[in-house]
Amino acid sequence: MWFRRDLRLSDHPALSAACATGRPVIPVVIRDAQVDALGAAPKWRWGLGVSHLGETLKGAGSRLICRSGDALEVLEALIRDTGAGAVYWTRLYDPQAVARDTKVKSTLKEAGIEARSFGGHLMFEPWTTETKTGGFYKVYTPFWRSVKDRDVDAPLITPGQIATPQDWPASEDIADWALGAAMNRGADIVRPHVRLGESAAQSRLGAFIAHRVASYDTGRDLPATDGTSNLSENLALGEISPHQCWHAGMRAMHEGKPGAETFLKELVWREFAYHLMHHTPHILDGNWKPDWDAFPWNTDDTSEVMSWKQGRTGIQFVDAAMREMYVTGRMHNRGRMIVASYLTKHLLTHWKVGQSWFDDCLIDWDPAANAMGWQWSAGSGPDATPYFRVFNPVTQLDKFDKNRDYVSRWIAEGRRNKHADAQAYFDAIPRSWGLSPDDTYPDPVVPADQGRKIALSAYENRGF
Repeated sequence: MWFRRDLRLSDHPALSAACATGRPVIPVVIRDAQVDALGAAPKWRWGLGVSHLGETLKGAGSRLICRSGDALEVLEALIRDTGAGAVYWTRLYDPQAVARDTKVKSTLKEAGIEARSFGGHLMFEPWTTETKTGGFYKVYTPFWRSVKDRDVDAPLITPGQIATPQDWPASEDIADWALGAAMNRGADIVRPHVRLGESAAQSRLGAFIAHRVASYDTGRDLPATDGTSNLSENLALGEISPHQCWHAGMRAMHEGKPGAETFLKELVWREFAYHLMHHTPHILDGNWKPDWDAFPWNTDDTSEVMSWKQGRTGIQFVDAAMREMYVTGRMHNRGRMIVASYLTKHLLTHWKVGQSWFDDCLIDWDPAANAMGWQWSAGSGPDATPYFRVFNPVTQLDKFDKNRDYVSRWIAEGRRNKHADAQAYFDAIPRSWGLSPDDTYPDPVVPADQGRKIALSAYENRGF
């Protein structure tokens, strides 16, 4: 049983099918080139999740075998060592994973080994949702309408027993992989904000449905309020399944909780990102709308871009959101839209610069969601509202953080009573930045009211 981004035992179709065979099951995780290519925070968080899965399996009377190397070569070696006749796994959908898994499946089958991939990472396989004319959806709202009444498989229970082999193959020690090395001192700052593993994810879901889903419509937009599910980190690594979240949301909706449908729509927004990645994989590394290929984005690491990365733009909403990411590993969704709009429109910087930075910094990193989010904000992606949406980060702050509670939590400069989280930012960032909570807060690198004029002027000059 090859685990990847499905680090749970409950509602796990591949694991359940493996256990149902009655044969011994050998759980395996492989550190291959695709793991090594992950950014600092995603790689570290994946390592934490894998270690926790190992403890969970141990508690269930099994164990996790860790190997490093080319995935196919590792699996072939394990098959030789153990006499295994089958390999099961949960499907992933990014092009690199698809290419790897296709090669693994075909090679193993040619050798007479049963090789099966299963769903579980998504509620709807991307190829099963089509428009009335047979194409794929390019706009979210029609996509939502097409799937909202579809049956979603009921979650599977945790296997009662995972049969074990008489002899276990050798395993590497995951601690030797040093998956958190690139986090440096930031790991100690982010770690208290991690909610690790399947049990924590289930508790998060339960608390959200019980206490916050009813006010989700408005609460999700207030960054100073704990108004969201906070499940993005767990969904990204499969520590909880979307099916489990969906059915909990449906129960809440049937109970009359007003924010439940909006929560279901957000789950489908995640599905939409994967739908687009499957049908238009260039969304990961190129403009989804080809008209943007000729746009003269800035791609250099200018002083303005560096100010954005450091959370020192002088725009409070942008800076607070960036600092939240460095301390917690995540960023409020409203903040993500603001910082992305500011980078791509106020600073006219390519969305790939921001995408790459988030790839390195987010513990809830997801390839499809990150790419679609950045392109949606930049105007080059699947947005029903055209490019001229330019968020004003000051009026947005007035609307969603009127009392500046969010700003006060994350920005230390110029404040006598500095919040602990605001000070933690300075412990998380690279020392080479040379920043201190006693620094003077900077003037805006691009004032908020100039951003729309700058962006629209650039767009008009290119004929948009």
